[in-house]
Amino acid sequence: MTEIRISDAASMLGVSDDTVRRWIEIGKLSAGAPGNGPRTVSSESLALYMSAASKLEDTAVTASARNRFAGIVTRVEKDGVMALVEIQAGPHRVTSLLSRESAEELGLAPGVRATGVVKSTNVVIELESN
Repeated sequence: MTEIRISDAASMLGVSDDTVRRWIEIGKLSAGAPGNGPRTVSSESLALYMSAASKLEDTAVTASARNRFAGIVTRVEKDGVMALVEIQAGPHRVTSLLSRESAEELGLAPGVRATGVVKSTNVVIELESN
């Protein structure tokens, strides 16, 4: 069974290390095997939790895109006809280039809650090197 450090799990979940520790204590996540090193989380329990949590997300619209990053707008840069919008969604930063008119109609500005929706025909999977 693969194990993930508590700090890495917290980063993936967008919560604090203490929150992950509390979730282990109440059984929401399973602890990794005890040892002399730092405490860990079972990667299997983390994957199950993240999968279940993504199914519970409240979506306001019906759409075919599954990759939804709910967060808050942190930056909007507008020029002639285009706008660059950044959303911070937990540990993820989502950047979008859209028309200035669309950004203005949506009222996008720092502090506005928004969801970045990603639909792609090509997804690259990377593994961390140990």
